[in-house]
Amino acid sequence: MAHFVILGAGECGARAAFALREKGFDGEITLVGAEPLHPYERPPLSKAGSDASDPKFIAAAEKYAESRIRLLTGLEAKEFDAASRTVTLSDGTTLSYDRLLLATGAAARSFPGVPDGTTFIRSLRTHHDATALRETMRPGKHIAIIGGGFIGLELAATARLLGAEVTVIEGLERVLKRGVPEEIAHLLTERHRAEGVDIRCSVSIAALSEEGGKAVIRLSAGEVIDADLVLVGIGARPNVEIAERAGLAVENGIAVDTHLRTSAADVFAAGDCCSFPLPVYGGRRVRLESWRNAQEQGTLAAANLLGRDEAVSSVPWFWSDQYDLTLQIAGLAEGAVTHRRRDLGPGAFILFHLDADGRLIAASGIGPGNAVARDIRLAEMLIAARAHPDPAALAASDIKLKSLLAA
Repeated sequence: MAHFVILGAGECGARAAFALREKGFDGEITLVGAEPLHPYERPPLSKAGSDASDPKFIAAAEKYAESRIRLLTGLEAKEFDAASRTVTLSDGTTLSYDRLLLATGAAARSFPGVPDGTTFIRSLRTHHDATALRETMRPGKHIAIIGGGFIGLELAATARLLGAEVTVIEGLERVLKRGVPEEIAHLLTERHRAEGVDIRCSVSIAALSEEGGKAVIRLSAGEVIDADLVLVGIGARPNVEIAERAGLAVENGIAVDTHLRTSAADVFAAGDCCSFPLPVYGGRRVRLESWRNAQEQGTLAAANLLGRDEAVSSVPWFWSDQYDLTLQIAGLAEGAVTHRRRDLGPGAFILFHLDADGRLIAASGIGPGNAVARDIRLAEMLIAARAHPDPAALAASDIKLKSLLAA
């Protein structure tokens, strides 16, 4: 009987395990996770509406047993040998596999010079991290956030809604510099400031330390900022160590082809840990840290573990909730030379990004609740179709995007 081993019990790994059963695989499945908890959703960790003490599990514990998925939690995979097809775990256990999926995810980047395990300087990647952060997010506390990306701003919104004072420190000239248009970033910046968040851009940090039961940030200009807690949100790095030790090709993540195959036979990788060629953008190699990408690649990896040779075909999609605003982005705007704005009602609009040939390559929308969701979905379909829509029609709110798709 065939045995498939999945290393990484996050969104991607758990989805792949269940998808194998849904696609008819009747062999053995072992899912290995380093955290002690059953697989859970990570997006709620930074959202205001969720309770950090109660993780949102991907499936109930009994579901794994019912699906005959052997779930090993609290164990790290130390190494694997592609020649002998074996995996060694942190407790000394050796697993033999017929096919292996690496869904090892990513880890939060540390601030240079700050050791792991500090009390008042933290990052957000796990449920344990979120619980520790929520204990400080209350009135009378001051939280400083280093990094004005999605995680930093979502946590800033959450902290303000829970009553804490918040300072955001960003080294670049604006927040959300990577992948978010300036028009939308400006709107979010103004909203955060209206809510009382102190956002400082173009600021460099000379030193970060813990002193006297607090975190201390020393700016290069000489100012000192004390905080009850500092959240470091300067991005994530793919967990590729086990792949490197096994001699797999690594290129901004574990390098895979359009079928998620690595450079080793019968070894696949999916989710945040891997980089892959994206056909809709001419085969450009990308690595996506995205909830939906983890879900989709988990399902795709399951199909290809079963030998179905299905290729990556999806368009990247991201979202962020901050206060009552939701930001959604479809596609990759890098390479855009122009954009068109479509207004969708009070406080809601979409920017359509076109390349030099007039092809729609991305769309960025923001508005209250689900105001932009439908049109972003239609834009996603236009991007997938490699459409060259009339720019004037994109901007005209009285012309339905569905009609452009039909054309």
